[in-house]
Amino acid sequence: MFGLDNLDLLFVVWAFFFQIVLIVHFALRKRFFESYTLKYGWLVYALCIPAAVISIVLLLGGKTWSFWLGGFLFLIYAAYGYWVDYVKKFQWRKPLRLSIVFPYVFLYLATVMFYWWPLALISRPLWLCTLSCSSSPPF
Repeated sequence: MFGLDNLDLLFVVWAFFFQIVLIVHFALRKRFFESYTLKYGWLVYALCIPAAVISIVLLLGGKTWSFWLGGFLFLIYAAYGYWVDYVKKFQWRKPLRLSIVFPYVFLYLATVMFYWWPLALISRPLWLCTLSCSSSPPF
């Protein structure tokens, strides 16, 4: 695909998969909060495991930090989100608890940005495609 090496291809496929999962998840989240998000939202957080493994592969494969940082940031974001949503079971979305929202959104945006930005280093059209298809805010 586009003359990419295997590690670039791995990153591109994972970045698009990640973005598609977030789009579907956030589209279902508000409408089906009780029946979907509370039961299955942890699966989105669990994707941090393959993300971290892919980041390790990219790191050991010699890719620059911008390619592997996203998976490690996702691991931190997912751990925080899982702790807030499933361990402590905080009600923080309604009403908004700013002490939870700020770190949650910061970690989410940092994660997503490190899946978007490195795509620009690989292919400007791929980068533009992910920007045009980006997901909604995480709360």
